Amino acid sequence: MKILVCISHVPDTTSKINFTDGDTKLDTNGVQFVINPNDEFGLTRAMWFKEKQGASVDVINVGGPETEPTLRKALAIGADSAIRVNTPATDGFAVAKQLANVVKDGGYDLVIAGRESIDYNGAMVPGMLAELIGANFVTNCISLEVDGTNAKAVREIDGGKETVSTSLPLVIGGQKGLVEESDLRIPNMRGIMQARQKPLNVVEPVEATKETTTVKFEKPEPKGAVKMVSPDNLDELVSLLHNEAKVI
Repeated sequence: MKILVCISHVPDTTSKINFTDGDTKLDTNGVQFVINPNDEFGLTRAMWFKEKQGASVDVINVGGPETEPTLRKALAIGADSAIRVNTPATDGFAVAKQLANVVKDGGYDLVIAGRESIDYNGAMVPGMLAELIGANFVTNCISLEVDGTNAKAVREIDGGKETVSTSLPLVIGGQKGLVEESDLRIPNMRGIMQARQKPLNVVEPVEATKETTTVKFEKPEPKGAVKMVSPDNLDELVSLLHNEAKVI
């Protein structure tokens, strides 16, 4: 089984976020980038398939040279090789188009992507990729088993879980629960050294139309000052909840 794991290069959630160019671009100064958490769950599951079923595991990112340290980390975790499509990831459809080209050329049986990335939270790319390559698709995936060309997946739905049976080729949108958090892997020194010798292939992008353009980013409004209300002053509390907080 050939597995391709999609890796997004995203800011660490502890980073302070600012914007440049009229609030249209992320200011990357001082920002630490990591593997998208949903993708990391997927990569860990792919490593299980590699170790238990002899699958081969490649990782892919659509982005510039600045994303290569993130790909190298994925190699250090255990992926066999990496692919970087040499174009900025600025539009969901354009990214899906680049991924589809690689999947078709590589003959992959299973594509594991994160349900969404934690920077744009678009949740678009896995579904569009599945449509472009004519594969089955399961999103919000929290469990995946593969037996030959048959697959059984469990996905989160409102108020519960749904178990589905499907077949390869398959694209999944994985998330927390696909593996236990305790199973996530931190690269050790041996893995880091081996990653330096593993192939990281840079491919040029195919032509793809951008369907969306960022107009502006805005930060959430800063939180207001805390107002203390005496427990004896219920009228003031009701007035604040109604007129300022607007929750009643």
